[in-house]
Amino acid sequence: MRQGRISNAQRRAHVELLPAYGVPFSPAPLDLDRLFGRKAPTILEIGFGMGETTAAIAQQHPENDYLGVEVHTPGVGSLLARIAELRLGNVRVIQHDAVEVLQTMIAPAALDGVHLFFPDPWPKKRHHKRRLIQPPFAALLASKMKTGALVHACTDWEDYARQMLEVFSAETALQNTASGYADRPDARPETKFERRGLNLGHQVWDLVFKKV
Repeated sequence: MRQGRISNAQRRAHVELLPAYGVPFSPAPLDLDRLFGRKAPTILEIGFGMGETTAAIAQQHPENDYLGVEVHTPGVGSLLARIAELRLGNVRVIQHDAVEVLQTMIAPAALDGVHLFFPDPWPKKRHHKRRLIQPPFAALLASKMKTGALVHACTDWEDYARQMLEVFSAETALQNTASGYADRPDARPETKFERRGLNLGHQVWDLVFKKV
């Protein structure tokens, strides 16, 4: 499992809060209504980084439930601390590989939405095969989405944006909601890192596809 430098606060949150808000990996599909204690739309976020955007969206949309998947311990600790600080009852966290989570823990047609914000671009050409957004993954993802559910992906790497557009467009169970790239939906807050990049002339490409 990928790790990195972790602060004392992140480590403490990981130890103290993961039992309350974490979901252990399991080979059986989750009962999402039971997990969150209610029946509500469930959005899966794959690779939430440090959790800033996840917490902001969950706070803005208390009517939805959010299931975040991330392998990076500092990021998990950071999001757990935000959950506790903001008293978010609609967020749960799985620290595990996202593909395995999708394969075993998410039932078919269970998700009302998916967020894929700034997945690892693996910028070197020889590493492109490691990128998450590939045809088999798109098919797996679509199989876990309800009809009408949206997958919202974004990246600040242009060649990865083109790959995402090609892969999602080729998946027959998904339909682009725009003629190409989408405008940034209001539901995706800009992070401080994104704002810094935009000020330097960098661009972010958003894609929103619907399950048909």
